[in-house]
Amino acid sequence: METSRPPLPARGTARPKNRNRTGRIFQTTLSVAILLATLFTGFSPKMLTGDLGGKFNLLLTPQADVNPLLPTAEQTLRIGIVAGHWGNDAGSVCENGTTEQQVNLSIATLVQQKLITQGFQVDLLQEFDPRLNGYQAAALVSIHNDSCTYVNEEATGFKVAAAQSSRDPNLASRLTACLFDRYGRVSGLPFHAGSITNDMTGYHAFDEIDPRTTAAIIETGFLYRDYDILTQRPGLIADGVVAGIMCFVNNESVEPMRLPNPSP
Repeated sequence: METSRPPLPARGTARPKNRNRTGRIFQTTLSVAILLATLFTGFSPKMLTGDLGGKFNLLLTPQADVNPLLPTAEQTLRIGIVAGHWGNDAGSVCENGTTEQQVNLSIATLVQQKLITQGFQVDLLQEFDPRLNGYQAAALVSIHNDSCTYVNEEATGFKVAAAQSSRDPNLASRLTACLFDRYGRVSGLPFHAGSITNDMTGYHAFDEIDPRTTAAIIETGFLYRDYDILTQRPGLIADGVVAGIMCFVNNESVEPMRLPNPSP
């Protein structure tokens, strides 16, 4: 089939230049990039990213229909709190009968309540909660405590560790840095360096949750040396955990945390 040829331009009419076409394409691309940058930087700080490059990486990465990091006007940011040993075993047991599970659950319940008052949707989860399978949230923090038997005079303070399996190690490191800084400031307890074990960094829930969920585990103290503050002032302990989570979801300024290698 023949097609008619378009008429030639009249004499003296300038032909379009390739460079003009290229310039228009570049201008359009730049305009779209500026628009996207404006949308992302104008979005809620709860997007959890601190640099424009990271936001564009998130944009260009295929995402599921429901992205827990990007709440809409109809969604509330979800946070998961695991009460260590709850629903499974007692954990450490003190001579007076107090169990680690009881202390963990008391603190975790207060954390849940305090975060709810801040406007978050918070799930209080058991140690091996079936909801952990593929769990999606902006953050998940598992609350535990250390031994209720005497170790030595230095066995006091808290520990935090991030999920090694995190999809974004930078976010995982940021969550632990926020917990380290804010919990230490609020509780007044020292950080117990050098006692983070492989059981913490390889915590079972880290492999069960959705890899997009940023997760960490915190041992809020040693039940033997820190018993009074853990059992008599659980509200203060919970405030420290909440402050760490708020630091993370609000993208607050915090110094990077450097941890020693986990002990066996």
